[in-house]
Amino acid sequence: MGCEEEILIIRSYDGQSADRGRVEDLERRCEVGPSERVFLFTDTMGDPICRIRNSPLYKMLVAEVDNQLVGVIQGSIKVVTVHQAPKDRAKVGYVLGLRVAPSFRRRGIGCSLVRRLEEWFVINDVDYAYMATEKDNEASVKLFINKLGYTNFRVPAILVNPVKHYRSYHLPSNIQIARLKVDVAEFLYRKFMASTEFFPHDIDHVLKHKLSLGTWVAYYKDDDVSSAKFETNSSKSEITIPKSWAMLSVWNSGEVFKLRLGKAPLSCLIYTESSKVIDKIFPCLKLPSIPDFYEPFGFYFMYGVHREGTGTGKLVRALCQYVHNMAAAARDCKVIVTEIGGEDSLREEIPHWKLLSCPEDLWCIKALKKEARNSLHELTKTPPTTRPALFVDPREV
Repeated sequence: MGCEEEILIIRSYDGQSADRGRVEDLERRCEVGPSERVFLFTDTMGDPICRIRNSPLYKMLVAEVDNQLVGVIQGSIKVVTVHQAPKDRAKVGYVLGLRVAPSFRRRGIGCSLVRRLEEWFVINDVDYAYMATEKDNEASVKLFINKLGYTNFRVPAILVNPVKHYRSYHLPSNIQIARLKVDVAEFLYRKFMASTEFFPHDIDHVLKHKLSLGTWVAYYKDDDVSSAKFETNSSKSEITIPKSWAMLSVWNSGEVFKLRLGKAPLSCLIYTESSKVIDKIFPCLKLPSIPDFYEPFGFYFMYGVHREGTGTGKLVRALCQYVHNMAAAARDCKVIVTEIGGEDSLREEIPHWKLLSCPEDLWCIKALKKEARNSLHELTKTPPTTRPALFVDPREV
């Protein structure tokens, strides 16, 4: 029966047990990522809106046909930095979690869900709607770009590094790593990253959130500003900062939802299983191994990675090693993830495995207001070499 002969109902997710169970069942039947390579199943741990619950404003819609729940979509709204004239901030709506049951695809249900979510964005005075998908996800690209009028905006890189629970890194003896107080971290982010594209203007709420494990800074011990303490007094302008330093924050995404690998290259499977056997027979060798990704696992997300001065590559790497040691102590955390602009030189400094990483995570954007449409070219036509850094909000992972 064609979709035009069926009654499609789109409504808000009600959060009741019936809706919750049906959404979780749909999620289990829908792979995330290109099926010809690998895909991940998500375990929402009984909370289908876990990925948007921590956003300032959010909504989830469900689609029904003949009382069957056949599709879902989620959206969140916030204020961010966007480089455009005549202002430098905008209200943006993030589209995520679009799922349509396999047997109901190619009937326009996904398109209807997106358009209904855009209506909610418009009601809430949103300037731009945007979404992210893997560049190789043809179905998603065709829907958003060809049918819905979205434009290629950025191509960030998702860097994934496995956690080696048997190994702790020895941090460089000439580098000092310190945890920052929340107010100091907020001060530094607003001072040095407020002009970064998509920087959230409620960064204080992000840093104070229970899922944010903290913010750390690294600097050289022999820096000529030996008294650097990264502490504030009554006047934050008097904070002492060394010439070369780096910082990042960590978000415990594993407390929101779990991941599980659904498909992998045969070589990956063989290596994973053989490394387990070797570890059991010769544990003293401590050979590199791939964690077991076939059972649900948690992960840490590094965000707000920033550096100032010279020789900062080693500082960033030291911070990443520090986070790895933190993750190794949390048995459920199996990978560390971060996302940065595709042209960002930090890409070379952050440890990651190419097998697990995504070099091109396609971001697409659409103007929902007339004045926003007039300045959209400023966001999409900027030459790659002059594009500003990108801030990826951990609440939208």
